[in-house]
Amino acid sequence: MKTIEVHASRSYSIHIASGLLDSAGELIRPLVSGSRAVVVSGEHVFRLYGMPLCSALERAGFQTLGYMHRSGEQNKTFANYERLLERLSFLDMGRSDLIVALGGGVTGDLAGFAAATYQRGMRFVQVPTSLLAMVDSSVGGKTAVNLNSWKNQVGCFYQPALVLCDPALLRTLPEREYRCGCAEVIKYAVLGDADFFAMLERKPISAQEEEVLARCIAMKRDIVERDEFDCGERQLLNLGHSFGHAVESCSRNAVAHGEAVAIGMAMIARAAAAKGILPDAERDRILALLYENGLPVDCAYSADALWRAMLKDKKRSGDAINLIVPERIGRCRIVKTPLAELEDWLRLGGAS
Repeated sequence: MKTIEVHASRSYSIHIASGLLDSAGELIRPLVSGSRAVVVSGEHVFRLYGMPLCSALERAGFQTLGYMHRSGEQNKTFANYERLLERLSFLDMGRSDLIVALGGGVTGDLAGFAAATYQRGMRFVQVPTSLLAMVDSSVGGKTAVNLNSWKNQVGCFYQPALVLCDPALLRTLPEREYRCGCAEVIKYAVLGDADFFAMLERKPISAQEEEVLARCIAMKRDIVERDEFDCGERQLLNLGHSFGHAVESCSRNAVAHGEAVAIGMAMIARAAAAKGILPDAERDRILALLYENGLPVDCAYSADALWRAMLKDKKRSGDAINLIVPERIGRCRIVKTPLAELEDWLRLGGAS
């Protein structure tokens, strides 16, 4: 088992190993004084892994309860967050009890936000079941729900007590969802590790999952420890996301998050090359790796539509927005971009 330690406002461990789900109870028990655990999960994921997780928790002395929500980004809403809080209250859950998020990014965000705010905070553990959640959203303490299709408009920073990454759970992940996780993996390589990028060019992600998880998680851990509350360096993790979130919004979530991030990375790589910031050869390698992993690289929306969507971006500050721009594979920088110049970036990136 590989273990990565995170030292933020709450220190915690991230364990990586196949078969870890069976050991969940014994790993969680020392961290929680209460006797009850609510497993929050999407309907499909709970049918696959809910009972094995509940059994592991019960062997460690927990009384377990399940809470299933509808899957999909469109269900990461304030109304569903409120339903979860009402359920916790109905079950008379206390601050010493536990919430376990079993699922992908939507489940982690929803359960984490509920854990952060119910009775002013209770323990929660992340058991991610998607590649995207394992390498990115389960780590770092961001929790949120959406408002009117605008992503993550209500939320808070709240670190988990533990993260358990079991690559065996990826075997049942639909192919499209696996590809979405590949986009976040590629993001980390472009962001800060040229050797890692070359490793991804040589061998498929599926053939080196534990090493890929460890590399991505360690990179995110390092950034989160230096900038937990997203005031500076942590914004680099939004590579591909400002354009990508706009694509998601314009599509009304028909384009999945990982697909949108891939499109956003392709767009910012094209724009950076057109502006002479990124060498053309580096742009082509980024586009090729995205394509080889089955990810989209072209945008179907106009620059005007994307620009309007980006006005809701959380990184907007007054009349400017921070874009994460690659200078070369393994190095990116934050570029404060006036809104008046944003459409030029979008058009150079391939928007109509």
